[in-house]
Amino acid sequence: MTEYTLQQLADHVGGEVRGNAQLPILRVATLQSATGDAIAFLANSRYKSQLETTSAGAVIVSEKDDSDAVNNAIRVSNPYAAFAKIAQLLDTTPKPAKGVADSAKIAESASIGVNVSIGEYVVIEDGAIIGDNTSIGAHCYIGAETQLGSGCTLWSGVKVYHRCVIGDNCLFHAGAVIGADGFGWAPENGKWLKIPQLGRVVIKDNVEIGASTTVDRGALDDTVISSGCIIDNQCQIAHNVFIDEDTAIAGCTVLAGSCHIGKRCMIGGASAINGHISVCDDVQIMGFAMVIKEITEPGVYASGIPASGHREWRRNGARFRQLDDLFKRVKELEKQADNNN
Repeated sequence: MTEYTLQQLADHVGGEVRGNAQLPILRVATLQSATGDAIAFLANSRYKSQLETTSAGAVIVSEKDDSDAVNNAIRVSNPYAAFAKIAQLLDTTPKPAKGVADSAKIAESASIGVNVSIGEYVVIEDGAIIGDNTSIGAHCYIGAETQLGSGCTLWSGVKVYHRCVIGDNCLFHAGAVIGADGFGWAPENGKWLKIPQLGRVVIKDNVEIGASTTVDRGALDDTVISSGCIIDNQCQIAHNVFIDEDTAIAGCTVLAGSCHIGKRCMIGGASAINGHISVCDDVQIMGFAMVIKEITEPGVYASGIPASGHREWRRNGARFRQLDDLFKRVKELEKQADNNN
């Protein structure tokens, strides 16, 4: 376990120390659970009263929320971001592999960088390139001619198909599948003809992909996930999707084929984005939304129907079916009113 002084942590996040600058900090914790060797944070003024009861050795706070109720603090403009940076320093998560397991099967033509860890029963196919300081967990599969950058982490059971290109410092959680076939079929006489999916998946630097998320390879061109994107668990990214930089996608979201998502978008859980449409930069889509046409203006969008009591839901459902008739009746009344005037 790595130990830092409060001053070292403050220097790391560009903050100001109040109290004992040499206080040793071993871990991060919440205000409720922290003990004297831990640092906690206060990001929401509504919870300021918790500073009076916390046992944390130190707290990360904004200047306006600082309080004499705690003896030691790091004052910053953005406590939540500072907490994230300190948590990275004090992270105790183990690597998914240590060294190179005897059971790993690595093709002779594969290129393995320095300080690479490869877990039990990993398979790395012909022509694959693995960058320096990358860690590959047990039972992962790296397909032929795939390029995996430096400093990447793949947890157990990640599958990366052939000819995919992965950038540096990417993190893929267990069960993610990168580069499976997109859903490409042509109908003929009531039967389906498979269209070979000949594109790749290209994932740029600093991308995190959640457990059991699937990213399909392109049909002819590539599926692309740009730098800094974060994608939650159990999402489906279909073939030829393009996701621009620093977009965040929450769990169980579906992006249909060839949709284009802009920079810095935030897409809520269980949303669905139609194929062949674009969403511009800086859009926030609320959970359970269904996006069926292009979004060309930044802002917040929603469409999910909140849960209600069953009786109320049935009444509203019945009224919804009457909307078209009601609309026609209103138009007719408006027309009659115009004629009377």
